[in-house]
Amino acid sequence: MKKLISFLIILVLLGFGIQILFLSNDIIITIRTAIDIWINNIFPSLFPFFVLSNFLIHYGFVEFLSELLKPITKFLKLSPSSSFIIVMSLISGFPSNAKYTKELVLNNLINEEEASKILTFTHFSNPLFILGTVATAFLQNKEVGFLILIIHYITNIIIALIFRNYYTSNNLDSKVSLKTAINNMHKKRISSKKTFGSIMQESLMNTIQTLVLILGTITFFLVITTIIDKNININAYYQSILNGFLEMTQGLKYVSILDIPLKLKSILTVMILSFGGLSVHFQIISIISDTKIKYLPFLTARVLHAAISGILVFLFFDSYILFI
Repeated sequence: MKKLISFLIILVLLGFGIQILFLSNDIIITIRTAIDIWINNIFPSLFPFFVLSNFLIHYGFVEFLSELLKPITKFLKLSPSSSFIIVMSLISGFPSNAKYTKELVLNNLINEEEASKILTFTHFSNPLFILGTVATAFLQNKEVGFLILIIHYITNIIIALIFRNYYTSNNLDSKVSLKTAINNMHKKRISSKKTFGSIMQESLMNTIQTLVLILGTITFFLVITTIIDKNININAYYQSILNGFLEMTQGLKYVSILDIPLKLKSILTVMILSFGGLSVHFQIISIISDTKIKYLPFLTARVLHAAISGILVFLFFDSYILFI
């Protein structure tokens, strides 16, 4: 059986290789599209936060936030250090949550079970991507973009409540002290043995490595979607859903040009954003691959995230449109 599986894998890979040769012009266009998405959207939105996060970790911002946000982390049954991942993920969007989580695991600030839990509800799409690219460029309706953004974020809070008892940290102190927060931050900075230059070098190398990994994953899945689109004759509606399941940005673009009501476009859009597409999932898997952080809780959360966010947009869309 194992030999048969190995043989089938080779056949599939050879099949893709043949398709790439026959569809070379389409594949080249697809790769250029992937690079364009990376250059214009992903690199400028993630690069500064990836570099900044490494500095913040070394200079004690984790310890500072950990003290100030203790009530929130205690309610979620997480150690205070997890607050850094929550805040940074809100600002920069996925797959940065996996990078921040892994960095805290490697720095022994959280354990891998807690990391698995944190990944379930820190899947925030970059707000600039939702309001700029999705709402303005794709849907051409910024007001609906705000609804999608709010629902996408609120559903993450719901996911956090669902997974609240998945793992309970032993450190659930809720007493907050600004003085302690500042002292802890200072101690971390003083105790750091790395120079500014070495931290800068480490930050840039890790950031570029992660961003190139993201580019490669996006390109790979866009090539797959191109091959599928050229070989499977399905209507535009199902094609957009399939593409969104594989590569999020491509799927969102296809949904935006469908001849369907704006309400249905918004539902499909928020569901694709909340699931993330297999491309984002493989980015997460690649980032956490050298740790024992579990992927299955993240996958389960994304299925719930997509379903709940879609239902919420369906329920509130009409009222929101009337209100604005």
